[in-house]
Amino acid sequence: MIRSWLKAAVLLWLVPGCVDATARLYTEEDPLVILSSSSLKPTVTNSSSAWLVQFFSSWCGHCIQYSSTWKALAQDVKDWQQALSVAVLDCAQEENFDVCKEFSIKFYPTFKYFRAHSPETDRGTTYRGADREIQSVRQLMVNILQNHTKLDWPDHCPPLEPYSSVELLPLLGQRSDHYTAIIIEEPESYVGREVILDLLQFSGVEVKRALSSDLPLLDALKITTFPSIYLLHPNATQTHLHVEKKLRFFFSSLLRTLPGVQRRLKPSSSSSSSGGQTGALQDKQSTEPWRDFDRSKVYTADLESALHYLLRVELATHNSLEGEELKVFKDFVTLVAKLYPGGGSVVKLMETLSDWLLSLPLQRIPYQAVLDLVDNKMRISGVFLGAELRWVGCQGSRAGLRGYPCSLWTLFHVLTVQHDATPTALENTGLEGEAAPVLQVMRRYIRTFFGCEQCGRHFEEAAIASMDRVQNREEQILWLWNQHNRVNYRLAGSLSDDPLFPKAPWPSPSLCSSCHEEKNGVHVWNHDNVLVFLRQHYGASNLSPKYSLTPPRLPAPPPDPDPGPVRTSRPQEEQRGGGGGGERKEAERRAEEQPEPRPGHRGEETREAVGPRGRGGGGGGGGGGVWILGLGFNSVDMSLCVVLYVCSCLFIMLLFFFFRVRSRRWKLRYARLHV
Repeated sequence: MIRSWLKAAVLLWLVPGCVDATARLYTEEDPLVILSSSSLKPTVTNSSSAWLVQFFSSWCGHCIQYSSTWKALAQDVKDWQQALSVAVLDCAQEENFDVCKEFSIKFYPTFKYFRAHSPETDRGTTYRGADREIQSVRQLMVNILQNHTKLDWPDHCPPLEPYSSVELLPLLGQRSDHYTAIIIEEPESYVGREVILDLLQFSGVEVKRALSSDLPLLDALKITTFPSIYLLHPNATQTHLHVEKKLRFFFSSLLRTLPGVQRRLKPSSSSSSSGGQTGALQDKQSTEPWRDFDRSKVYTADLESALHYLLRVELATHNSLEGEELKVFKDFVTLVAKLYPGGGSVVKLMETLSDWLLSLPLQRIPYQAVLDLVDNKMRISGVFLGAELRWVGCQGSRAGLRGYPCSLWTLFHVLTVQHDATPTALENTGLEGEAAPVLQVMRRYIRTFFGCEQCGRHFEEAAIASMDRVQNREEQILWLWNQHNRVNYRLAGSLSDDPLFPKAPWPSPSLCSSCHEEKNGVHVWNHDNVLVFLRQHYGASNLSPKYSLTPPRLPAPPPDPDPGPVRTSRPQEEQRGGGGGGERKEAERRAEEQPEPRPGHRGEETREAVGPRGRGGGGGGGGGGVWILGLGFNSVDMSLCVVLYVCSCLFIMLLFFFFRVRSRRWKLRYARLHV
């Protein structure tokens, strides 16, 4: 009796935990619909699309193991939702007992599909196939759609039947307002139909399929291999497109990247915001010129714009930095100073800022002091960060799209690759002890300073889930790439998705064909080739300085404070004219043209940066002369140094002779003759 009671108690203690753990098999973050007893019938009855529903139980071990496959399937056919949607319903939930019984669910998992526009009495058709892998279920979904009649055909599903040469050949040479892609394939192939559904949410291209048995079409288009894709351009020209690998993913990606092909906005936003978006786009184009760019390059203008926005805009929301905020900022500045590629004025700025932060014993630093150094109020030679947003690879079709988030991702991608290329760069910085220092600094920065709170929360959740498993530099590069793609998957088709640059798996096949493979009909990444590509793409040799702002020359020196006639002639006249004034100006000009000091010689500049107010903002106030070697010294300072040096020498010499004479007198006075 006691033993039975103990067993029951243990079960009651264990089961709630198990149910709670497995109840999270599917979340709102997954690209599928979670149904319940109250939403099942309204969802599938008289729907404009077909439905494939998995009835599962959260305590079923096989259901738990199969959940990753079902999520992968839902992600794979995410763009098919307007024709056929994927859903789940948990029969282990008490509220769903009755509806699962009503729909005759006896085993788990059970797959039922519901045709579009089905009546309320329809209880679905059970899929009894033994093969439940992604490719088989995906082909089942295609068959479900093709089994519809004209009367109950899904509202937004395009035709899936093959076209004949009689229908397609008249299209050759015809102008149109969109591309027409013809996929010629074997009769048993599913590639054409899957590509048609993949492009369902994109405008600017129409996909049709034809069969390899249509000989007149093959002769006209000169097609000999299958599957092949033949593209009719809007201007009445046509081409046989070359595809690296004849796989569904390659066909879909190629068509999505055609000029003018855009992802359609979700219905909830199209009607209310289309006019505003058009106006914004026109505004953007009229105020900021479009910058042509190469997608295979990384532009330093994007990296500099990211740092400009970060240091002058995002950080400005904090009046002062102290405690954890100050430590996070120091780590970020140190990371960029050590790993930013290419050297130049940006590295000089970050090195100077890092030295300044580390040399200050203060526990609290006002933001204005940081801004003064970023703006180079001390006029340190070679220190410069443009105060202008110049998006190039991260430019969007209108204001508010891409921009800063894109450039921040790019910056950290570059830093992960640079850390891999220069593993000793972070030695003696306090960051070398972390397995993934770039990711950890990025995580702390986003959590502390990044303006989008929801975005930061999502990134923190991802970091908690898997960042601790990163153990080396290669895994650090791949983790950030994988996380970036996960974000793109989640945001594809949302309001933040740019229709001209739709979020898609990256790199695309056009950038790295060897990165993509298929396994059992499902797209998979070749991680070894992805790593090779990322090292090359974000490496220092692939950075383009095009569109970057160049450091300006130092401003002309203030007027000489010494009394004398006022000179108003031009610099050329001063150089041509005789006299000491002209020679002094020429010497000052040569001093300004001295090469930048090496990174190892920054001590004087850093000391100047610690106390910029002492000279009235670094030369803007009284005290004329010119800047010597970019260190903040003018001619008056140098003259005082010489005078003090001479006076010190004379004083030391006087002391020497004074004590020398006195010593001789003392010896003569106290000397004794020895017998």
